[in-house]
Amino acid sequence: MITRVDRDFSPMTALAQLLMVVALPVLLLRGTPVHAQNYPSKALRIVVAYAPGGTNDISARAVGQKLTELWGVPVVIDNRPGGGTVIGTDIVAKSPPDGHTLLLTPPSFTTNPTYLQKLPYDTLRDFAPITLLNINPQVLVVNPSVPARSVKALAALAKARPGGMNCSSSGSGGANHLACELFNTMAGVKIVHVPYKGNAPSLLAVASGEIDLAMNGVLASMAMIKGQRVRPLAVTSLRRSSALPELPTFDESGFKGFEAVAWTGLAAPAKTPAEIVGRLNSAIVKIVHQPDLKERMIADGAEPVGNTPEQFRTFLQNEIVKWRKVIQVAGLKAE
Repeated sequence: MITRVDRDFSPMTALAQLLMVVALPVLLLRGTPVHAQNYPSKALRIVVAYAPGGTNDISARAVGQKLTELWGVPVVIDNRPGGGTVIGTDIVAKSPPDGHTLLLTPPSFTTNPTYLQKLPYDTLRDFAPITLLNINPQVLVVNPSVPARSVKALAALAKARPGGMNCSSSGSGGANHLACELFNTMAGVKIVHVPYKGNAPSLLAVASGEIDLAMNGVLASMAMIKGQRVRPLAVTSLRRSSALPELPTFDESGFKGFEAVAWTGLAAPAKTPAEIVGRLNSAIVKIVHQPDLKERMIADGAEPVGNTPEQFRTFLQNEIVKWRKVIQVAGLKAE
């Protein structure tokens, strides 16, 4: 059989084609590392799904400033509040996966999949976790007239008064509300949730005796604790708080595995190259443990973390499972 030969065939053409066939896979393999080596090639954007001035915004700006110092590129903080943090989160989910747009992830990142049910993105599928920046322990405080002086004693008191005790929060579905519901679930009690418009009025209600107890941020509660207007019983993290080292954890108080913390992390859009995620992780973990930023976080009531992308992904998965159970048992729905 005779095979047709193209009219422009020549030995040089054949050699060129052969070289291209051999070289193409090498070029393709080299493409991603070269891209990662050139990263970042422009300003970074950290989307914060809250208004300026809050705890999450402050964390983002502190990390952004340090990244600018480390890499010499501008870092823009893009505040996109609204929709229970869904608006800002969705912006990042749909951004180019080139590592130049990041999301500051708050606790609602893992509660919204259950609490809001319908989301325009998938929390685990559409994001590449980078690292957990810090955790913000809460502290269980009671009005001084409440006779309980330990978490176990409080649980016994609540069992003796089913539906007769109440717990305030800064709003339905927030970290301190869910901490109350987790206590209900693990202690087998029914303490009634009463939402207020913010942490300050929630704590004032406990101090005045209008409310029996609250779970609130360590820093937000400190003035009330020092003024003996509320009595602290335990912190909600697995480790003791640096700000209240004498106070036991729920875990130490007999409620094994109890953890209900506010936290912040960083994530990128899914399909961001692993090399870029790794470079971001290395830089940010280094930043989190710089003495000045570490001290600043502790002063704000937070505990610095800085873990691997894999560890952060596991944390996110566990948080989704834990809060799904709590939300479903409590019958919580978005208002």
